[in-house]
Amino acid sequence: MLQIDKKIIVDENQVPVAVILSIEDFKKIERILEDYGLAKLMEEVENDDILDYEKAVQYYKSLKNVES
Repeated sequence: MLQIDKKIIVDENQVPVAVILSIEDFKKIERILEDYGLAKLMEEVENDDILDYEKAVQYYKSLKNVES
């Protein structure tokens, strides 16, 4: 398991309201979340049709036209 050093900030009633992390730990967590999100996206498109080069170029050009 990922070791995360944290400081918990509490209010006057000792209720936790915030957490302070080192930037290194934050970046580790951010990387894990991004990797998880990428894996989920890859699972979603796993059974999608694969475009050959020409169809991919045409599709990309159609996206550029929509954004303009």
